[in-house]
Amino acid sequence: MDTSELTALLTPDGLRLLDELGPIGSTDEAARAVSRLRAAGHSPDLVSAVVGQARLRVRATAKFGAFADRMLFTRAGLEQATRLPIAARHAGRFRAAGVSSVADLGCGIGGDALGLAGLGIRVHAVDADEVTAAIAAYNLAPFGDAATVAHARAEEVDLTGTDAVWLDPARRTAGHSETRQVASGEWSPSLDWVVELLRSTPGGVKLGPGFDRARIPDDVEAQWISADGSTIELVLWSGALARENVRRAALVVRGTDAWELTAPADSPDAEPRDLGAFVHEPDGAVIRARLIGEVARALEAGMLSPQIAYLTSDAPLTSPFVQSFRVREQLPADPKKLAQALRARGIGTLEIKKRGVDVDPAALRRKLSLRGDEAATLLLTRVGSTRLALLADRV
Repeated sequence: MDTSELTALLTPDGLRLLDELGPIGSTDEAARAVSRLRAAGHSPDLVSAVVGQARLRVRATAKFGAFADRMLFTRAGLEQATRLPIAARHAGRFRAAGVSSVADLGCGIGGDALGLAGLGIRVHAVDADEVTAAIAAYNLAPFGDAATVAHARAEEVDLTGTDAVWLDPARRTAGHSETRQVASGEWSPSLDWVVELLRSTPGGVKLGPGFDRARIPDDVEAQWISADGSTIELVLWSGALARENVRRAALVVRGTDAWELTAPADSPDAEPRDLGAFVHEPDGAVIRARLIGEVARALEAGMLSPQIAYLTSDAPLTSPFVQSFRVREQLPADPKKLAQALRARGIGTLEIKKRGVDVDPAALRRKLSLRGDEAATLLLTRVGSTRLALLADRV
């Protein structure tokens, strides 16, 4: 969306037309809507804006639920926005620390600011992109003076009277649709500036889950977060927002439920052991936080192989921090022999998971020519140089 499209959209007639149009899910639906609106005499800018927003609102439901129906988006802004349930958890951290006002420095379309304002925390949000700031202002308008938005660079904001900060540095090229990742030296604001600010001001910074751990400051809490099976972000918390004696945390969210594992430092991995009756795959947040050893000890498990994130045990224990599988048997790792073994067992539905081996599951599936009414999970890994193919069932 460019400024001309946004100008056309942010009028009473434009917003009314968007609400009347309703959700648009497919390309064919979008094409028909464009033809219908152009035939009715609406301008090209307005038609492009309302049809684009109608499509984005459908996609945004996964992150914002029913709230998406009254929000505005850019494509890039939606992709980079924090899911509203996760934003609410961030906001809960600020509220628990007694914070009453937050400067959201790099607010994007306002996802995290919505979470803060929803918990009664005053928010001053800024974004360096004019269109994005205008969209954030629209999305936060229901909160009135409790949530203000300005078009500004994070480095220019006067933080006088602010209790804490929230930052989500721009890690991609500027734009509202197609963008690409940039090196950390090109972030806006820069990583060095962000780290220096967190030394003097309580706050949190949202980063990608694959952020270089060697660059995490020693005096912050690093919290990796997964949602519904995907590791989505790393948050560094400073000052009053960082919990006492916690430097590593893994927050696992599934639907409305959440579990967290915390530790004062990286946890040593458990010792390797022979294959047992169960194999456990730690959640991605646990792996990123290097807390596999904590989970292993709770499950009375060991590493199936050093440096590979599979645990194994004989105890019938599981936890929210792993996916657990009961091992049926070990099968040949050779694709031809594996295909024969699976057909002999009548397995036609197969989930394929792998760690530590160079295997393309889609290509392997084609080679297996699965047939039958049975279902199972195939775990592909290695111990040393020996490949393992384990037929298993989810617990």
